[in-house]
Amino acid sequence: MNENVFRVRLWGVRGSLPVSGAEFQHYGGNTICIEMQCGPHRLLFDAGSGLMPAGQALKAAGVSDFNLFFTHCHYDHIIGLPYLPALFDPHASVTLWSGHLAGRMSTRQMIGEFMRPPWFPVEPDICRAAINCRDFRSGDVLAPYEDVAIKTGSLNHPGGAIGYRVEWGGRAVALVTDTEHRPGTLDPAVLDLIDGADLFLYDCMYTDDEMPRHVGYGHSSWQQAIRLAKAARAKRVAFIHHSPLRTDSELDAIQRLATQEFKGAFMARDGQAIDL
Repeated sequence: MNENVFRVRLWGVRGSLPVSGAEFQHYGGNTICIEMQCGPHRLLFDAGSGLMPAGQALKAAGVSDFNLFFTHCHYDHIIGLPYLPALFDPHASVTLWSGHLAGRMSTRQMIGEFMRPPWFPVEPDICRAAINCRDFRSGDVLAPYEDVAIKTGSLNHPGGAIGYRVEWGGRAVALVTDTEHRPGTLDPAVLDLIDGADLFLYDCMYTDDEMPRHVGYGHSSWQQAIRLAKAARAKRVAFIHHSPLRTDSELDAIQRLATQEFKGAFMARDGQAIDL
């Protein structure tokens, strides 16, 4: 293993609902799951349907110790958790982190609420891995490993959501998904997370033209991603949380428009790997 590699793998980049079919082949249909490899360390963000292929790949690679961070617990971000192979491996160690429900519900309570009958056939006590649940509050700096620092911040989403900035080896990657911007303003919390980042992944569920019809839904636009990237001097921005209605050809059209405005902008797709 290359001990100096900082690699981002995109296992799911769709929002709201997994999709399949001929019109969704290139960018994929799995909901949010992002892996970050920081040298020997593996971090996972969100447990959307993309967590199943991510978990299978980690198992095949012999990875049995990793941390999984939740941005929040809406269905599209948790649906894959019960299908993570490591949870049922007695030799695996999985640490689960959440902060969006701080003071209202712990990480362990959250998992227990959605992984039980009648919503799921079995409860978490069937898991055989060493599972550690960690709670935090927005604004905390997390240290899952001695050489990894993860900054956190609150996002504008119904029920709350957390954005993350991962710093390792002099590089930084931010994940900002499920956040709604106010027209004409740049969210200071988001700017802080993405400041000078080598890469940030941003919620681009809508276009600016679509935003007025979806006020209060808790999502943003690809145009706002570019405005933020320019203001924060970020090097690259990946568009994620694609609408389940957005086809490959429509995403291609947005990609062409976006690169005219910011060369470091690109449309994320399932299975993509990015080395920093």
